[in-house]
Amino acid sequence: MKKIYNEKEIREDYRKITETLIQKGLTITTMESATSGQIASLITDTEGASRVLKGAFVVYSNEAKIKQGVPGEVIDKYSVYSKETAQAMAESCRKAYNADIGIGITGTMGNVDPENENASVPGCVYFAISFNECTKDYYVELPVQPTRFAYKMAVAKEIADELMELL
Repeated sequence: MKKIYNEKEIREDYRKITETLIQKGLTITTMESATSGQIASLITDTEGASRVLKGAFVVYSNEAKIKQGVPGEVIDKYSVYSKETAQAMAESCRKAYNADIGIGITGTMGNVDPENENASVPGCVYFAISFNECTKDYYVELPVQPTRFAYKMAVAKEIADELMELL
């Protein structure tokens, strides 16, 4: 059965997440590649988000990931599209902003990445959430989506579901 991603529901999920973070006094940051800032954007759609979002990185290239603290050796050994890279992204951004929660997202949306052809599989996304000194990784195989925005929202929903479990 194909999973349906509803934008209105996803936006509501992020409203609840942001309000919960505010209520609990927790801070969050993201290091986003595949979603190119969509998660941070969804968090900031709720009034008061400045109390919880400490900052975010959009790191579309391998070079950008490395400049923001992801060890090049991790990318070389496991590929840019791996749970290890997602974990390093989550931990690096959490540390950079001294936040309670860090989220790292890497993967391939609708087509093969010409810069990383051997590791790029459309619809395969890795993300990690670093919280309470523990980092948990996740893997998602997304069904074909009609647009890049739809892919980003699909990933956002997968992350929201996991975040709500943690909070």
